[in-house]
Amino acid sequence: MPRPVPMTAADARDEVQRLLGDWFRRVRQGVADEVVLADALLVTTELVTNAIRHGDGLSAFQADLTERGLRVTVSDHSEVPPTVITPTNAEGTVRVGGYGWPLIRRLARDIAVIPRSGGKTISVLVPLPQAPGV
Repeated sequence: MPRPVPMTAADARDEVQRLLGDWFRRVRQGVADEVVLADALLVTTELVTNAIRHGDGLSAFQADLTERGLRVTVSDHSEVPPTVITPTNAEGTVRVGGYGWPLIRRLARDIAVIPRSGGKTISVLVPLPQAPGV
């Protein structure tokens, strides 16, 4: 049975936090890496927020643990790929926003933007630390 699509970035963040909390308890004997957790939550928030704000709404969300880390996949209803915008416009006025995609690109690996009919899917990998002693 497919999981319901989160209604907000907070809902998606909660799902990732539960998933990683279980992983830290099972694999790292409860020792959470706060930086890794913060990075994963920030990437999740930005992907979902961008889908809602710029992608005509979130159509799918998936977060899974792999051997290499946390795979977050988000689909939306816009065929326009994400872009990096300059912090100022041609007149030198500072723009609001534009920080999400550069943050995602900095914190995640194996980033794929996959066009599909009626939208796109973005998949990223947030690396996770090895279990102690591995």
